[in-house]
Amino acid sequence: MYEINRRQAMVAVGAFLALAACSTDGDSGPKKSGDDFAANRDGAMSDYAAGKPFKAAAPLSFSILYNNHPFYPIKNDWLFWSELTKRTNVTLQPNVVPLSDYENKRSLLIGAGDAPMIIPKTYPGQETPFVASGSVLPVSDYLDLMPNFKEKIAKWNLQPDLDTLRQADGRFYLLPGLHEDYWTDYTLIVRGDILDKLGLEIPQTWDDVHNMLKAMKEEYPDSYPYSDRWGIPTPGGAMLNQVFGLGSGARGGWGFTTGITWDPTAQKFAYTGAMEQYKQMLQFLHTLVEEKLLDPESFTQQDDQAIQKLASGKSFVISGNAQTLVNEYRPPLKKANPKAKLIKIPVPIGPQGPVKADANDSRLENGIMISKKARDSKNFVAMMQFIDWLWYSDEGQVFAKWGVEGTTYTKDGSGKFQLAKDVDFVGLNPGAPKHLQKDFGFSNGVFAYGGSTELLQSTFSEEEIEWQKTMNARKALPPKPPSPLNDEEREQAALWQTPLKDHATQNTLEFILGKRSFDEWDAYVKELEAKNMTSYVNLVNGAYERYKKEHG
Repeated sequence: MYEINRRQAMVAVGAFLALAACSTDGDSGPKKSGDDFAANRDGAMSDYAAGKPFKAAAPLSFSILYNNHPFYPIKNDWLFWSELTKRTNVTLQPNVVPLSDYENKRSLLIGAGDAPMIIPKTYPGQETPFVASGSVLPVSDYLDLMPNFKEKIAKWNLQPDLDTLRQADGRFYLLPGLHEDYWTDYTLIVRGDILDKLGLEIPQTWDDVHNMLKAMKEEYPDSYPYSDRWGIPTPGGAMLNQVFGLGSGARGGWGFTTGITWDPTAQKFAYTGAMEQYKQMLQFLHTLVEEKLLDPESFTQQDDQAIQKLASGKSFVISGNAQTLVNEYRPPLKKANPKAKLIKIPVPIGPQGPVKADANDSRLENGIMISKKARDSKNFVAMMQFIDWLWYSDEGQVFAKWGVEGTTYTKDGSGKFQLAKDVDFVGLNPGAPKHLQKDFGFSNGVFAYGGSTELLQSTFSEEEIEWQKTMNARKALPPKPPSPLNDEEREQAALWQTPLKDHATQNTLEFILGKRSFDEWDAYVKELEAKNMTSYVNLVNGAYERYKKEHG
């Protein structure tokens, strides 16, 4: 979660990957009768419970797939590693993979049967390709070994969110990160000093954004006021997903995923790329391109190019989040123009109204798959207890996020966390000689995500906390209903998805950039129908109706 780029975090779970069976009491689903793990308890605590520190009864080591982030590349001498072993008696053995190749390498390792026991940084839906082969464990069978996980599911009423992970066999195969509440982060970052100069208020709606960009263009006619990033490898990554997708009710970019969206008005699933809501978003963005307010290179340029345009004053608006604002945008802009000011505006309100989460969002974050071979380990129970403590206990989450009290942080009289004076993180201690991630390994996206809203916001600046208050005042729409496909249906859907998505993505850009007229929208929809769109949607809606009939 604490990566600079949370692009996958906004990946919506495909509708057909969702719930297959719902447990009403928060249990773990199907279990093997009489399974007491007698041969798998070496090193485990006999009295492990929620809220209790975990420490293995003997020194243990577990292999883990490690997503190496270029902003804080892995170091063997991080305090995180030594302190983790000191506290838990567990040593992790990382299989280090670059962030840029993580998903591909993960698939190769799992497919070859060479994956480490613990496979983190997996977003909901990404586990599904490994279910049929049995390469990863149905973790829902083993939740009784994870009291902290179960406690948070019950305490935060997360069962409906969790059930969206269930496959056709009624189980789920991913231990997700758990949020107490919805968390919005991506939006537009805007030159506040330009707003002041032009006498403009902070924009609240799509129309406000349009008017702001027109005023900027009038003042600076040689500029493209809005030049965006995250167009590679997914055109319009954040722009079409959260920045404008949230307001439209039809997510594109990173959120397009399987192309299926729950339409709460129609009370059925639809193909995202053919929805009227999606068309409205593309029409809005086309208007910005046509009026030379949005840089057409936004969908093809490297991130560094977009940031350079912002820093050099060639643009004034870019997509971003709290960390990119502090780590990537403000430093180069300050160097180039000390008087410039960047602000993070609320997500622009679109046709869907003031929402902080729509039907295709959940409070689940990236999480952990467990390799099938781990189940046969004599240390399996201890490993599940360790995972439960580090990723899901209050104590483990504080440790992963903040580090060691007295070294990387302190607490004031009210219990508020404060970074040590010589440690910086997200600009909280600018100029400090050490960095919480780079020098200590804490607030690492492999280990630190999810948790209570209080913990989440404990590293937020006052500026970010105020922004979150604005967003949290908006409503969250109910989650989408279940629509589980069986194995045969999933295979069929997989054959339809790629050609449909490729065609939708290609035409999305053509409509936005004006290479195709919206007069041809109906023809475009017919082209999707020729690629089995209707059959695909019917398959998903059939699964939805089947589940509703069988489970109510």
